[in-house]
Amino acid sequence: MDRIRIRGGNALNGTIPISGAKNAALPLMIASLLTDDTLTLENVPHLADVEQLIRILGNHGVDYTVSGKRLATSSAGSGRTIHFTARTIVDTTAPYELVSKMRASFWVIGPLLARCHKARVSLPGGCAIGTRPVDLFIDGLRALGAEIDIDAGYIVAEAPGGLKGNRYTFPKVSVGATHVMLMAASLAKGETVIENAAREPEIVDLAQCLNAMGARIEGAGTSTITIQGVEALSGARHRVLPDRIETGTYAMAVAMTGGDVTLEGTRTDLLQTALTALGDAGAEITDTPNGMRVYRNGNGIRPVDVVTDPFPGFPTDLQAQFMALMTRADGVAHITETIFENRFMHVQELARLGAKISLSGQMARVEGVPRLVGAPVMATDLRASVSLVIAGLVADGETVVNRVYHLDRGFERLEEKLGACGAEIERISG
Repeated sequence: MDRIRIRGGNALNGTIPISGAKNAALPLMIASLLTDDTLTLENVPHLADVEQLIRILGNHGVDYTVSGKRLATSSAGSGRTIHFTARTIVDTTAPYELVSKMRASFWVIGPLLARCHKARVSLPGGCAIGTRPVDLFIDGLRALGAEIDIDAGYIVAEAPGGLKGNRYTFPKVSVGATHVMLMAASLAKGETVIENAAREPEIVDLAQCLNAMGARIEGAGTSTITIQGVEALSGARHRVLPDRIETGTYAMAVAMTGGDVTLEGTRTDLLQTALTALGDAGAEITDTPNGMRVYRNGNGIRPVDVVTDPFPGFPTDLQAQFMALMTRADGVAHITETIFENRFMHVQELARLGAKISLSGQMARVEGVPRLVGAPVMATDLRASVSLVIAGLVADGETVVNRVYHLDRGFERLEEKLGACGAEIERISG
């Protein structure tokens, strides 16, 4: 099993290319099930989750081809162009052995119901960071006329005669359920109005792609989205938006180590709340013609309190990284997690490096320390694992991060990108 070894102490200087967003690429790939034409996606990142979803889509009959260089020869940050064609849906069952490996694969239930009027999808797996129930998905699809039962660990759904437009209000904001409702309602008969919808940039990206395929969606990026169902969707070409979580992660790494790095191919508007918190902590952030510049030279790290919240609030997917940064702050910071109840599993691993963190319910009190010390640590989930890398970049001596397969699910060639900016970091295979 691969590990990552880091020797801390080097400031980061240079340029880091930002990849296409995993959280946008996955629903966009699933949208290929909605049409028998070809959907071409540009800027698709090289990630384990992308490869797993390709296998899952293949199980349903989706063919794919890759344009240009493949993973083995492409440079860091150069996303692929992949053509997906679901000419014929050969199987409407998404089996446990595939879905259990990645939660987002559950989202195929929306397109399969919309196009084939039936679906049998295993209850999902993914990171163990909270319950994340599928009730919101089920209730939303039932509002569109789906008949849904749970049988032996599978959601069995049918929509005889097709889905029908309706008004549905989410009792709680859910990015995944909003993705599914957008795709399902695109082929439903009549108008669908989704209230209390997620507002994340990835929702907007999916809506733009669906509209390019012939859907009629208005209001994406607001809490009320209106979809006029159409009889069929066509193919399209769409570029995956930049990864705001990767952007924020590297920005926090620069703030942690000091230095001066240009994050290329990204946009500050995708994560303004997080960047504001970084600025308050002492980092300088400026727009560039093709991204942003992040630097911290000489000044210390100031403590900043943050509360995670759905977009445009502080992203839960950057909470662990910001906590790592706060371990070196000059004072005490409080970090409150409101999205997932089990998303403090990185605390005990950061403590192994010398961090002083105490928990009270869903709030972490982080008392900054003058130094961290390298040690073996264990990645517990995708975002927690990269927080350990950030801490290791400034820790004295050697830090070894185990179980880095979590990292490979969401960060494209992380050690190469950091190494190119001066970090002493390497992957150890086996």
